[in-house]
Amino acid sequence: MSTTPSQNQRVVSGMRPTGLLHLGHYHGVLKNWVEMQLNYECFFFVADWHALTTHYETPGSISQHVEDMAIDWLAAGISPSSATIFTQSHVPEHAELHLLLSMITPLGWLERVPTYKDQQEKLKERDLATYGFLGYPLLQSADILIYKADRVPVGEDQVAHIELTREVARRFNHLYGREPDFEQKAEQAANKMGKKQAKMYRDLRRQYQEQGDGEALNVGRALLESQQNLSLGDRERLFGYLEGSGKIILPEPQAALTKASKMPGLDGQKMSKSYNNTIALRESPESVDKKIRTMPTDPARGRRTDPGDPAKCPVWQFHEVYSDDATKQWVQEGCRSAGIGCLECKQPVITAVQTELAPIQRRAAEFEQDRGRVRAILREGAESARQVARETLADVMEALHFTHHL
Repeated sequence: MSTTPSQNQRVVSGMRPTGLLHLGHYHGVLKNWVEMQLNYECFFFVADWHALTTHYETPGSISQHVEDMAIDWLAAGISPSSATIFTQSHVPEHAELHLLLSMITPLGWLERVPTYKDQQEKLKERDLATYGFLGYPLLQSADILIYKADRVPVGEDQVAHIELTREVARRFNHLYGREPDFEQKAEQAANKMGKKQAKMYRDLRRQYQEQGDGEALNVGRALLESQQNLSLGDRERLFGYLEGSGKIILPEPQAALTKASKMPGLDGQKMSKSYNNTIALRESPESVDKKIRTMPTDPARGRRTDPGDPAKCPVWQFHEVYSDDATKQWVQEGCRSAGIGCLECKQPVITAVQTELAPIQRRAAEFEQDRGRVRAILREGAESARQVARETLADVMEALHFTHHL
């Protein structure tokens, strides 16, 4: 089977298990994952260790939440045949790499991560004065680097975490990527590409390093990606030699910006459990009906005959997600003229949400009845993930001259 370049790229992402997922998670994250698993090599993990950073005093609920989250993922369309699905704590190499990276990461780098102070402000009721909370962005970096990820799907608020990951990888490579005979090994690796390709590689390297030609760097990287007969070690040497650094032991990942979820909460704010304004993926049709029927509307419509403004009504935000143009026009005209009542306006939204959730809930019910199957999927995913993670850790240990431990 032939593969496109994107299928050679690796994507890593995770979610903290904090309970049943809702429509905000589905529209903001899961739909994107479902699409990515068809085009990339994807690793999706339930971040149970990360849940301890803010809920260390109540760990009992985490294991239940892990399975519930996996069920929601599977029901939403994440497939174990298309992506590697696993639990973070089942791959201890995440923690090993986190420990090793903590030795070289300056404290200031962690303290300046924007979410560090932001979360301390927002979660004042929780004890966040712990090493684990300070170090959680570095554990995130380890989560990504242990798989040598190319892309990490994140929202705008997480870009700083990816930049930290890139800095940590760069520092590690700078400190430990210099083999005593690096240039000689790189030249030998170039010769393995064949005479014509080796000449092209050296020309591109010269253009980039002597003239700062960014396009030459991109072409050189693409040339290396296309080489089938190079070992992983030789390929990484040649990447480092091309860029003027040492061997690239931990490649720097790119942030793959995801569109912000347009799924509002029932009150018009962002959908969030902390606001108590969610519709869960496994919400019953009766509960969906009741929640949407009791949504607040434009305060100007105190009586059925009062005209309103859809822009001031949370229900309109749901129409923007779920309704076609004809329905939206019907809402705009009917609301402004008082031609339709608020309950009439809500009915197409109720139907659309119930229709979207029905197949997800059917699949979730099947997995609920067979939790052993869910556990097997997570177990098999962890075994696959560990194979990749062990290879990375072996490279890291070799760079640290800890090969006697392997």
